[in-house]
Amino acid sequence: MTRILVVEDNPQIVRSLETILSLEGYEVLVATSGPDGVAAAVRERPDLILCDVMMPGFDGHEVLRRLRADGDAGLTPFIFVTARAERADQRAGMELGADDYLTKPFSREELLSAVQSRLERAAALRSGGGGGAFDFSSSEPLQTRLGLTPREAEVLLWVAQGKSNADIGGILGMAEKTVKAHLGNLFTKLGIEGRNAATVLALEVLSGRR
Repeated sequence: MTRILVVEDNPQIVRSLETILSLEGYEVLVATSGPDGVAAAVRERPDLILCDVMMPGFDGHEVLRRLRADGDAGLTPFIFVTARAERADQRAGMELGADDYLTKPFSREELLSAVQSRLERAAALRSGGGGGAFDFSSSEPLQTRLGLTPREAEVLLWVAQGKSNADIGGILGMAEKTVKAHLGNLFTKLGIEGRNAATVLALEVLSGRR
């Protein structure tokens, strides 16, 4: 059974997440503070983590920072669940290596879609040999090793993390059509076709294998 760790200090939200996820067949583990969340993630090795930003002990960003420093737990798909919808907060979390960002209130469909897509992506990376640790903290390696412009490298960094063109535009503060233009340019430069090939190439660089 797929196991999901919920790191959240609000009992009402915990109950809601437990109900939705349990009805879909997921096993739900719960931690109610940052330190407990890190300990549970390392001890239980869940398949995915849903984590609030503002919590007792230390915040969700620190939870993610500590887990990304762990060789095994650092590979676990990580989704922030928070009321903080500001773009700066979202970008800070994504730059630490978060896989997605759900803003409260969210629908059941939005939650399950985010969970399923991140689990599927993690499975695809494992089957494709993408089991190494990826450093999403900077786009500079993509720029220097692949010969991209700074903006193209930033776009590719978010593509490698599974973000859509609309998401990338919101994070980087550019129009969706501009994101598409940068993708077209980097596809041509790298001699590849499509986001999947771009993701594989980016992950090779970000894991140090290229």
